[in-house]
Amino acid sequence: MSSTSNSITLTGLARRFVEDGLLAEDIAKEAFLSASTKRVPLIRYLVENDLADSKGLAYSAAMEFGVSVMDLDAFSLELLPEKLVDEKLIRKHSALPLLKRGNRLYIAVSDPTNIQALDEIKFNTGLSTDPILVDDQKLRNAIERFLDSQGTSMGDLEDSDLEAIDTESGDPEDEEDAVGASDIDDAPIVKYVNKLLLDAIRTGASDIHFEPYEKVYRVRYRTDGILQEVSKPSIKLAPKISARVKIMSQLDISERRVPQDGRIKMKLSKTKAIDFRVNTLPTLWGEKIVLRILDPSQAKLGIDVLGYEPDQKKLYLEALEQPQGMILVTGPTGSGKTVSLYTGLNILNTPERNISTAEDPAEINLEGINQVNVNTKVGLGFAEALRAFLRQDPDIIMVGEIRDLETANIAIKAAQTGHLVLSTLHTNSAAETLTRMMNMGVPSFNIATSVSLIIAQRLGRRLCNSCKEPADVPKDVLLEEGFTEAQIETGFTLYRPKGCDKCSGGYKGRVGIYEVVRITDKMANMIMEEASSIAIAKQSQAEGFANLRQSALEKVIQGVTSLEEANRVTKD
Repeated sequence: MSSTSNSITLTGLARRFVEDGLLAEDIAKEAFLSASTKRVPLIRYLVENDLADSKGLAYSAAMEFGVSVMDLDAFSLELLPEKLVDEKLIRKHSALPLLKRGNRLYIAVSDPTNIQALDEIKFNTGLSTDPILVDDQKLRNAIERFLDSQGTSMGDLEDSDLEAIDTESGDPEDEEDAVGASDIDDAPIVKYVNKLLLDAIRTGASDIHFEPYEKVYRVRYRTDGILQEVSKPSIKLAPKISARVKIMSQLDISERRVPQDGRIKMKLSKTKAIDFRVNTLPTLWGEKIVLRILDPSQAKLGIDVLGYEPDQKKLYLEALEQPQGMILVTGPTGSGKTVSLYTGLNILNTPERNISTAEDPAEINLEGINQVNVNTKVGLGFAEALRAFLRQDPDIIMVGEIRDLETANIAIKAAQTGHLVLSTLHTNSAAETLTRMMNMGVPSFNIATSVSLIIAQRLGRRLCNSCKEPADVPKDVLLEEGFTEAQIETGFTLYRPKGCDKCSGGYKGRVGIYEVVRITDKMANMIMEEASSIAIAKQSQAEGFANLRQSALEKVIQGVTSLEEANRVTKD
């Protein structure tokens, strides 16, 4: 403890937190000094630095100041008074208007000493203000969700508004190719397609499928990894719907014989826009069109919400801290590889680092990172982009996918010469990733000396916390499924989906299931001896790295997902 903090006499909240056993006195003094120096509220400083439990701080502060305390989880954000308090004030003071009753406005705050917030809001609204104390972490999350919902205003859109939504091509080079758009801008079709896109965003869908058949036309959303039919317009509308989507993505509406790729940027408000990646495919009865919804916020969620177990998260962060080496993320299409990679890039994205990525295509735009779309038509493939990167003094390189020997060799050479390289492969497990690279023709010595970490992953659906119910499964079935005797003896509750108005079939959202393997010295020796994937997998287990199945069962034990879902995504 510094001599400066040693001389501090604790008063007010800091003293109360020590008396309530939330903080040691020396830590409280250091925190008080640091918070004062940085001019941030003490509670905010403690929560951001994981020095104390945010819920405990809220209750302790409420007792100290005699202020009412509330759990924000029990309050519906839909009931909050909208447009009553300016967004700048809400962000400036981390104060959220909760309820207006007569001439009184109740304000959620996490710091009871923030009198200035109440005074400014009182002055701007003309209402008397009363503070309600809440958990600081929950308050910040609630503010972001509240302001985000106000910014998009999707819930307030009427049919007449759907025509006015601004959509543009994601590729500025194609802006002049929109000849004939006015011929297709039939108002009902415009509204119908816009509504489908907005509904997909509202429901959290990841993909939209427009599918023509001989006698029917259907639209499906992929939500939480599962396709669900949402609309069946007349087959006669198929050409108009197809043309409308192609116009929005600046594709050639007269070309129906070959696949095309495009992009749509949908501006929902001045501050919020959603990108769609578009692909068309000629089928027997017309063009099937699939839109992938690209939400930039997914890449900024942070590693803590992706589903990594503590030891897996530690391995990933340690690998990201290395000055050189290769991190490989593997799994099938739609398993969340891109989000894992972008999360790592976000952690690394600092002004001191030069980061370049080669992608096909770049799904999420990140400021501070030099992103390149590979284009094989003009001779710009992954290998060509990598060669160019290495001439531009890079610190970190991300290759969208290692598809051939040439790309693999250049990436490995970069990893061996002082660069951190992140990339993906389409394999089913960590061990198979290593043997796949051997089969591609990469010398085993190069693999052993460059690859530092492999992440194999899947995405499983989360059980809905509002309706999940306990499931009774016999012990012999649990053993057969892969649970250990020790896990069964310790005891845990299995849950199964039920279904309610807040979820889809008992599930809401998805969680990552991971196998994170650090290449140890023993594994490196086995790679150089060209051992099989089975032998490498056994060694990985012997060294304590959980495989995908074990990680999935751990999520079942935690009550995050069901045994049925674990079987769907990981059972052989």
